[in-house]
Amino acid sequence: MNARPLRKGAFLAIAASGALALTACGGGGFNNNNSGTQPSKTGPVKLTVMIGSSGDAETSAVKAAAAAWAAKSGNTVEVIAAQDLGQQLGQAFASSAPPDLFYTDASRIGTYAKAGNLFAYGDQVKDAGFVDSLVKAFTYDGKFYCAPKDSSTLALQINTGLWTKAGLTDADIPKDWAGLEAVAKKLTSGTVTGLVIGNDINRSGAFMRQAGGWVVNSSGAMSATDAGNLQGLQEVQKLMKDGVLKFNTQTTPSTGWGGEAFGKQLAAMTIEGNWIAGGMKDYPDVKYKVVELPAGPAGKGTLMFTNCWGIAAKSPNQAAAVDLVKSLITPEQQMKFADAFGVMPSTTEGLKQFAAKFPDSAAFVAGAEYGTGPVNLAGLDDVINKFNSQLATLTGTAGDPAAWLADLQKNGTAALAG
Repeated sequence: MNARPLRKGAFLAIAASGALALTACGGGGFNNNNSGTQPSKTGPVKLTVMIGSSGDAETSAVKAAAAAWAAKSGNTVEVIAAQDLGQQLGQAFASSAPPDLFYTDASRIGTYAKAGNLFAYGDQVKDAGFVDSLVKAFTYDGKFYCAPKDSSTLALQINTGLWTKAGLTDADIPKDWAGLEAVAKKLTSGTVTGLVIGNDINRSGAFMRQAGGWVVNSSGAMSATDAGNLQGLQEVQKLMKDGVLKFNTQTTPSTGWGGEAFGKQLAAMTIEGNWIAGGMKDYPDVKYKVVELPAGPAGKGTLMFTNCWGIAAKSPNQAAAVDLVKSLITPEQQMKFADAFGVMPSTTEGLKQFAAKFPDSAAFVAGAEYGTGPVNLAGLDDVINKFNSQLATLTGTAGDPAAWLADLQKNGTAALAG
């Protein structure tokens, strides 16, 4: 399922110092070392901006920001809300006229950069004060390609009504796995499961990180068989065996994501990102609080998800596009986006302002300090999809995480080599 169901498609998080990869797609025909710089047009230009929008609020906010820049610069901007951003960008890259500027999720940076589709302009915006892990997420083959446009982290959401009903207080907020097991057991009753999460690595992966594991190491080599990965997935399976954790697809009735199960009060707790604020608007009677994820044997761990403002290698308007990006990443503009559709800023200053204005989201901001940033190498799409298909079948009594991780190691190693 999507890492960010209410936002821009599927993401896979990975250690900020390492990388996972996705399959390369056809592109602009530049060689891998080319930054994609094109002769820029002079005078007023028309920029095309393609976004993957969560809804009218986001689309309207981006259009307003683009219009404000256009009015000051003398240029014009057309904002296009894609129906399927990945598909439409792939088609656009194969054409002679892709959009000048577009959302690019971190899991696609390696794919697009390797294919020669991206203009590497990161050095022109590097002084904006971005969170370090986000810079790493958009750095490929030594080049900082594009400005991180936002950030999201995972945290634990608690239904405060069910929490109080179970006799729990703030003193019971779980700080470690043992604490999580204890409260999940107390919260499980009747149709309510203590904890419901998404059924892929974008949620269970947080447990892997808390146990010190991840699927690649700092050198970019596969490390799926490292002990921490198995320990993390075994903790998920243990909670399932105890009957206090379900995947969203295992609730009755089945739900589309953890936030839906939480909103329908089939889950007393879930693990989602800051986008859940938008989702919970559909369930105004459900009161909840957000806390940091419990630490595991290796300490705190969470996953981060992000997009950047990508600029096309084929664009003749790169200078104007960079100027537009600079206006979009100011703390002031990022806070306007936060107000409009809930996304967190990508700069340290923006996050400070966000935390001050939205104290209920402090746990998400804290996670940015130790979160695991997104994947950015090309090559592992099918491998990860297979692993997620296996992981989705996990129950308390069925499934073999050790065998799945061994498959992931073997298939991933082959994919990276090939």
